[in-house]
Amino acid sequence: MLEVETPLLSQHGTVDCHIDSFQLQHGGRWLHTSPEFAMKRLLCAGSGPIWQLCKVFRVDEAGRHHNPEFSLLEWYRPGFDHHALMDEMVHLLVHCGVAASPAFERISYREAFVRHAGFDPFAASITEMRAAASSRSPPPAEGLGEVRDAWLDHFFGSIVSPALGQQQPCFVYDFPASQAALSRVRGDVAVRFELIWKGVELANGFHELADPAEQARRFASDMAWREQQGKPTPAADRHLIAALQHGLPDCAGVALGVDRLLLLLTGAPDIASTLAFDWNRA
Repeated sequence: MLEVETPLLSQHGTVDCHIDSFQLQHGGRWLHTSPEFAMKRLLCAGSGPIWQLCKVFRVDEAGRHHNPEFSLLEWYRPGFDHHALMDEMVHLLVHCGVAASPAFERISYREAFVRHAGFDPFAASITEMRAAASSRSPPPAEGLGEVRDAWLDHFFGSIVSPALGQQQPCFVYDFPASQAALSRVRGDVAVRFELIWKGVELANGFHELADPAEQARRFASDMAWREQQGKPTPAADRHLIAALQHGLPDCAGVALGVDRLLLLLTGAPDIASTLAFDWNRA
C-alpha cells in the first residue's frame, strides 16, 4: 500500500450538511476537513491502494471528544467492499492493542436501534419516535421538527451509540439511504459503517460511491440545504466530479480518528489530554 500526501489547502470547502470548513481570510482557500476528495482523485488516476496520516480541520468541533484540529488516518482499498475493510480494521486495531481478540461485534443500524432504542428506524414514524423520546433522558433537542434524520441522529448519538462497544469495539453497518454521505446505496440502505468503541465513534467507512452524476446530485442537495440554513456554501469540488467521470475503481475507504483512539487506549479524561497543544493552548 502506497503512502500519499495531499494538500491541506483546497479551492473547495466541504458542502457536507454536518461539517463546516475553515476558510482562509486571504486567497479564497479552505483547510480540508478530510483528504478524501484528493485521495479519490489519486485512485481515479490509477494509484492503487493508498493511505495517509494527516491533520484535518473542522469548525466548531471542540469538546471532550473533539478538537478543531485533529489527526486522521485514512486509507482506500480497491477491490474491497465495506465488510472486507472491516476485516482489515480488526487486524489493525488488535495490533494496536485495542483488543486481545478479533471478535468485534458487527450489528446493523436497524438491529442496533431495535435493541437499544426499541423501534425499527426504517419503519417508525416521527410521531412514534417523538413518543419514544418523551420517556427517555436526555430529552431531544428543540427544533427537530419533522426532519426524520434529525430524530434518528438524536437517538443514535444519545441512546444507541453510548450502549455500543463497551467490551469490544463494535461495527454498525447499513445506515439509512438518506445518510449515505459518500457511500453507495443498495435498496434502502447506505453501504457504509461506523466503528464504535466505549460509546465513541472512532471511524467511518464506505463502499465508495463511483457514479459522478449521483455525486453531483448529492453535492447539489447538500448545497441547497446549507443555503437554506444560512450556512457558508462553498462551491462543490468540480475536480472530484471530473475524476469520477474518468473512473473510480470499485473500492472501500475508511477514516480513523487517531486522537480519539489514543484517548480511549490511554483512558485519558478528554481529547485535550492526548495533545501537547489543544485548541485552547495552540
